[in-house]
Amino acid sequence: MKKLVFGILAAFIAVTTLSSCGYNTMVKNDEDVKSKWGAVETQYQRRADLIPNLVSTVKGAAKFEQGTLTAVVEARAKATQMTVKADDLSPENIQKYQAAQGQLSQALGKLLMITENYPELKATQQFSELSAQLEGTENRITVARKDFNESVQVYNSKIRSFPTNLTAGMFGFKPKGYFASDAGAKDAPKVEF
Repeated sequence: MKKLVFGILAAFIAVTTLSSCGYNTMVKNDEDVKSKWGAVETQYQRRADLIPNLVSTVKGAAKFEQGTLTAVVEARAKATQMTVKADDLSPENIQKYQAAQGQLSQALGKLLMITENYPELKATQQFSELSAQLEGTENRITVARKDFNESVQVYNSKIRSFPTNLTAGMFGFKPKGYFASDAGAKDAPKVEF
C-alpha cells in the first residue's frame, strides 16, 4: 500500500514539475510553429498553382525569348520539389527552402518585367487577373512568413529560457529556423528614366 501511495505521489510530483518547467507550453508553441509553417507552405503552393496559368497566358500573347518562360517553369519545379517537414524546421532546412523559393521569385520578377514591353498582354483581362492574384499571393506569403517568424521567436525563446531549457533538452526540443530577408533586399531598386 505504501508503494502505491508513493508511486502516485511520485507521478503527481513528476507531472507537476514537468508542467511547471514549461513542457506543455513548449508543446503548444511547437504546434503553433508547425501550424504557421503550414500556412507558409499553403501560400507558396498557391503561387506555384498560379504560375502555369500565367506562363500560358504570357506564352499565348507575347513573342519573346523562350528562355524566360523556361526559367520560370524550371524554378517552379525546383521550388515545388523542395519540401521541409514541420518536424524538421532547422535553420539549414529553412534556408534551403527559402533559396528555392527565392529563385522562383527572381524568375517571376524577370517574367513580369519583360511583359512590360507587351502592352497588348497587359490589356488582356486574364493576364490582369492573374497578375493581381499573384500580387495578392506575394502579400499573403509575406504575412505568413512574418507570422511564422513570430511563432518561431516565441518557441525559441521558451526553449532557451531557464528552467524550461532543462526540460527542452531532456525531451529533445530543438531551435527552429527563421525566414531571413532575401539576398539583395537591403538594396533599393534603381529607377531610371
